[in-house]
Amino acid sequence: MQDSITYCPAMIRILVSSCLMGQKVRYNGTAKLEGHPLLMQWQDEGRLIPHCPELAAGFQIPRPPAEITNTRSGSDVLSGKARILEKTGNDVTDLYHIAAFSALEAAQSNNCRYALMTDGSPSCGVRFLYDGSFSGRKHDGNGITTALLEKHGIRVFGDTEIEQLNDLLLITEKQTI
Repeated sequence: MQDSITYCPAMIRILVSSCLMGQKVRYNGTAKLEGHPLLMQWQDEGRLIPHCPELAAGFQIPRPPAEITNTRSGSDVLSGKARILEKTGNDVTDLYHIAAFSALEAAQSNNCRYALMTDGSPSCGVRFLYDGSFSGRKHDGNGITTALLEKHGIRVFGDTEIEQLNDLLLITEKQTI
């Protein structure tokens, strides 16, 4: 008996933050999003590769909130120009480097062309981050994992951009048929 989901090597694969799939892996032990119809469809098609960079790096649940300090860019963390600190003051930059490279490895080993990540996270933020003051203030910027994925040619979308990702998938897959 054949499984109803057949893997197609030409199918575009998507690395997705595990918290967007309903897994309670965020710093405070919650999920970010679950049950979105397109995520469910993509999961049924076998296109999603769920991954939590922080868990892969060894972070616990729950854990103190962390923010990138003195920058607007995960690229600055990658290059050593910025640090990631927990609200407790603990420097967790090295663990976030491990987190980012674990996500890159997961994406590359599964031939992911796109990623769908959680905005606001010092790891997965795509369009905005918290400003490092732990006051709830946001600014434009991306996290270290997003910066690394994009540096390696993987286009990253935020959790509010699922429909835009779907539009791109439809266009891209029509071109490859």
